[in-house]
Amino acid sequence: MAKEKEKSVKELEDLPGIGPTSAEKLKAAGFTDIGKVAIASPHELSEASGVSVDAAKKAIEAAKQATTVVYDTAESIYEKRKVLGRIKTGSKELDAMLGGGVETNAITEVYGRFASGKTQLGFQLTVNSQLPMDKGGLDGSVLFLDTEGTFRPERIEQISEAAGMDPKKVLENIFVVRCSNTDEQILTIERADKLIQEKNIKLIVVDSMISLFRSEFLGRGALGERQQKLNSHIHKLQQLADRYSLAVYITNQVMDNPGILFGDPTTPVGGNIMAHAATTRIYMRKSKEDKRIARLVDSPNMPEGESVIKITTEGIKD
Repeated sequence: MAKEKEKSVKELEDLPGIGPTSAEKLKAAGFTDIGKVAIASPHELSEASGVSVDAAKKAIEAAKQATTVVYDTAESIYEKRKVLGRIKTGSKELDAMLGGGVETNAITEVYGRFASGKTQLGFQLTVNSQLPMDKGGLDGSVLFLDTEGTFRPERIEQISEAAGMDPKKVLENIFVVRCSNTDEQILTIERADKLIQEKNIKLIVVDSMISLFRSEFLGRGALGERQQKLNSHIHKLQQLADRYSLAVYITNQVMDNPGILFGDPTTPVGGNIMAHAATTRIYMRKSKEDKRIARLVDSPNMPEGESVIKITTEGIKD
């Protein structure tokens, strides 16, 4: 009987408690098959489908029973990684340090002090991601979350013209959300599935990731809630990156660590939540004139290293 039951669950509508209307809501939220339901949380599924949390739990359990685990060999994973999309940064030195550019299916975090170049690199990636894949882009659109009021279309226009692209078309393919609080920031990502599918979003930029969280959750008493919300928010970003093979670029603020007596005391904000969530972490700092030093702090496949880049009117250069 159990085997017959498992076989009968093939579509979303076959799940207990999920009718045609709820199934359509799930598809609109990005839960397009049984496997995606199987790895969802009850609250996440409940919110997306409109069913109760208890009903969502039963649907998830049924989805798990109907889903088989597929084991990949390391060799097959290696072959898949060879065809991952990567966005060129404008600097060959920085691209080499990153293993070819900012990769898809991953979160790339850049942290540094004010005017270190974090936002400028975000602008460059926003333009470059719209290039064809054979020219260092992803041939897609961009979702840009601006939490500090730093988005400048004039800058995008400069970089686009320098790259020989039509600035008007580039600007039309950037969907900007000016977030004024954490609820707006979180909700934008929670509801991003439809926009990603309709507009072929291939890059999500969050500049900056933690600014609003720092201003709203003040004091040690609010730290637990802040970290919990931040963790869930970043987790959703990673889900989108995996689900749609897109790249996520986030900027992060810093603080001075008084415990560091020698060397650079600059420490990224967000603690272990941010440290573990980012696939690749880069520390950027100002150098002489228009030069910036980008240091690869953490990467699962590349060694630590440094590259020197320049921020010019035409964008990021070696």
